[in-house]
Amino acid sequence: MRCPYCGGEETQVKDSRPTEDNTAIRRRRVCNTCAGRFTTFERVQLRELMVMKRSGRRVPFDREKLMRSVQIAVRKRPVEPERIERMVSGIVRQLESSGDSDVTAEAIGNHVMEGLKGVDDVAYVRFASVYRNFREAKDFEDLLDELSGPDGQPLAEN
Repeated sequence: MRCPYCGGEETQVKDSRPTEDNTAIRRRRVCNTCAGRFTTFERVQLRELMVMKRSGRRVPFDREKLMRSVQIAVRKRPVEPERIERMVSGIVRQLESSGDSDVTAEAIGNHVMEGLKGVDDVAYVRFASVYRNFREAKDFEDLLDELSGPDGQPLAEN
């Protein structure tokens, strides 16, 4: 593993332990050249996924990009990082176990929206506003109607 500080190729694992949801191994490493310490994560990858963009381009799936977009949606919201990690891991497992190596950007967005709906309503609306490219207030109203509570009233009015 290359050191992120000095680029040295000799690093040593000092500690390994599973993550809380047991979907990855967390390794603390130290560089033999500069003594810098850093953490790496090792995850199971069932298949190499390719994302089919709306433009027709195919790009490799990037778990970190998915994680960043979810973190932006939940920024300044009372959501535990472990819950986000579990949600993203679940989405990745769903995509990998779908049986197809090509997945559309739309399918990924739908999985994220479904996951965020159960995590935080505000994060769900934030993500949806970017993902669905909202252009006017009516778009928000329509989404809030989709989020209506059991009494039929939009959650924004509850």
